[in-house]
Amino acid sequence: MGLDENKEGGKEGNPVSETKKTGADHVDSEIEHDTTGRVSRQMSESSLYTTEDEDDEDTESKIQLGPQCTLKELSEKDKDDESLRRWKEQLLGCVDVNSVGETLDPEVKILSLAIKSHGRNDIFLIIPETGNPKGPWFTLKEGSRYSLKFTFQVSNNIVSGLKYRNTVWKTGIKVDSTKEMIGTFSPQSEPYTHEMPEETTPSGMFARGSYSAKTQFLDDDNRCYLAMNYTFEIKKDWQAAA
Repeated sequence: MGLDENKEGGKEGNPVSETKKTGADHVDSEIEHDTTGRVSRQMSESSLYTTEDEDDEDTESKIQLGPQCTLKELSEKDKDDESLRRWKEQLLGCVDVNSVGETLDPEVKILSLAIKSHGRNDIFLIIPETGNPKGPWFTLKEGSRYSLKFTFQVSNNIVSGLKYRNTVWKTGIKVDSTKEMIGTFSPQSEPYTHEMPEETTPSGMFARGSYSAKTQFLDDDNRCYLAMNYTFEIKKDWQAAA
């Protein structure tokens, strides 16, 4: 949800998740690196609040899924196949197929978002019912380690390949892009929880300031369950609690 100073590659974590980090390699001509490894940038005249949707990642080959079916139809298929029966029991868990109904499309609701940093209380972010967060949504301390934790609820049907996507701009230049595959989930009354790999905010005079970002939660069918444009800040210290 912010920036990661470490660009050495992916981190090992939960086997059902994978993270892809890309930097702003295409604007190297505008970036200078000092001897400390920090990034300095000539400030652009572009707006700080860029909301242009850069969907270059959408050009990836799309997985072709089989025909979609309701949970009731899935539960009744191939009842005599023991291996499939066990697989469906593992996938569906204790889902009451009759109570879910016969809806094809899954529903995913992002319930909460929080920024975690060791030694500090979590920063809980309020998700607007409609529209985008107003003003700077949160403040990160330069050079700090943090992670994003969120809870979500799945209903109606199985959601396949739920993923998190976040793009960050500074003065109109894309400086960070994060994608993480969260996984496939069946409907249940209890919410799911997922925590992103830990990141480190950049530091130094040129790292501090205002950033704009776009966050999305999508599935394999490119259904978008949450999309927000917002701004945040990196400062010398954390924002004082209200």
